[in-house]
Parts: sequence; C-alpha cells; structure tokens
Amino acid sequence: MKRILLLITLFSSLILLPSMNQSDEWELLLDKNLTQWENYLSYRHKSDYNGKIPKDSLGTPIQPIGYNKDNTHVFSVMNEPSGPVLKVSGEIYGCLFTKKSYENYHLKLQVKWGEKKFEPRVNKGRDSGILYHSIGEAGAEYFRSWMLSQEFQIMEGHTGDFWCQANSAIDIRSFPSEGVASSVADEKQPFITFKKGSDYYCMRSGNYESPAGEWTTIELICYQGKSLHIVNGHVVMVLKNSRYITPEGKEVPLTSGKIQLQSEAAEVFYRDIRLKPLTAMPKAYEKLF
Repeated sequence: MKRILLLITLFSSLILLPSMNQSDEWELLLDKNLTQWENYLSYRHKSDYNGKIPKDSLGTPIQPIGYNKDNTHVFSVMNEPSGPVLKVSGEIYGCLFTKKSYENYHLKLQVKWGEKKFEPRVNKGRDSGILYHSIGEAGAEYFRSWMLSQEFQIMEGHTGDFWCQANSAIDIRSFPSEGVASSVADEKQPFITFKKGSDYYCMRSGNYESPAGEWTTIELICYQGKSLHIVNGHVVMVLKNSRYITPEGKEVPLTSGKIQLQSEAAEVFYRDIRLKPLTAMPKAYEKLF
C-alpha cells in the first residue's frame, strides 16, 4: 500500500509541473480550425505585373478576391501527430492575419518549403514572409496584397531580410547600399534609415537557414519599436524606430499591429506558431541597440 501511495504522489507532482511545450507564458496561435486568424486574397499575379490594378480582356479593372473568401484553400491545416501544420499553397497572393493586434512580444515558429511554385515566381526563389505591426486595410503596397507593415522576409537564401511594406520606415544596423549592391545588415554598423523613396530593402547578415526539406526556426522579437530577426538562433538583423510616413510627410510610430503570413507564389508550411508577451527587451539582446 505504501508503494502505491508513493507512486500516486509522484504521478500527481509530475502532472502539476508546467510543460516545456505548453508554458503559460506562450500563446499558441495555430489550431486545426485557424480560430485565431482571418485571410485576405488579392490576385493570381502574372509575370508582367506592373503594380497597377489588373484588368480583364476588355480592360475592366478586376476586383481582388477579398477577405475570408478562401474557396480554393490557399490556407489550410494538416493535422499531423506532432500537431497542426499550416499549409500555404502560394497559388494566389494574399495573407493569413491574426484577429488580434500585438505589441511587445516574442514570436516563434518553424517553417519549411514545399515543392510547388506559381507565376510570377516560377523561375525565382521560393518566397513568403512574416509581416509585423500590420495596420489598416490589405492591399496597401505594390502587390495590392498586404497591409502597411514591416517585413521579416522568408525566402530561399534570404530568410531574415527586411522590406518596407507600403509607407513603413525603420532604422537598421547595416552597411549602406552602393549602386546595385544592396544594404547588408551588421550588428556592429550604425543605424541607417529604410523607407519608401530611399533604401527600402536590407539583406540579412548571414544565411542560417536549414537545408531544403528541413524545418527552420524563426524568431521575431519586438519591443517599443525595436525588433530582432533571428534565424535558427542567430540574430541576422537589428532594427529600431519602427514607424510609417503619412502622405503629408509626418512620421508616426508603428509599434503594434496584426501579424500576417504571406502567400507569395510558393508552397510553404508553418508549425508551432507561438507568441509570448514581453515587458522588456530580453537582457541578452539589449547591447545590440
């Protein structure tokens, strides 16, 4: 009897221990029914796209598919033994975006590429991305597919790059661009401004992606307008002063918003998407700013 009571006590203590995978600190964002997400689909872009609203054969402007009309299942969930996996077909440009807005957080997920590619990127690298601090309506940028936001690029050979989306702006520790040579992030360099009409793209400091077919761990840390792009544990970009510029030229802080996952002409899979609120920039990274 004593042995049975001891086993019961030990079992009870074990089930009270917090799980490493289900920590109360982390909010799990992915479930089989995508209950925490909405979607927007724009167009099946062609290789001759020029930034203007596409037109039909009669010259009539084509309307985007719109919000929550994903009848072709661009975004779907596969229920694997290890947990739900988000499949983004990439067939139509658009985004899956959180219903809630977030500020001051640590986002973590895993990503890997599928096989399929579509126009207009059939002969280009597979492409997707995390768009953070997303505000306003979808379709605000060149491809008329996404919200005003900052981009953590997810692309073959370029995971961790940055793009301005619409009229966003930010400062990045980086080497300056030189003609056709793009800016390159480097945590030892001064901060340089990136915005529309100027430099709006910056390459990550190094390639730390997993081999093709394997999962890459992505982390995005955002705190009070500062952000870090982290790939497989390596900081590949240090950014601060997140903001957007109004038509009148006024700079407005951009420190919170929804999170978008892009559909951009490539099949891609995401899993273990989780977010933890922050009350301070983690001490391990403070010195980078």
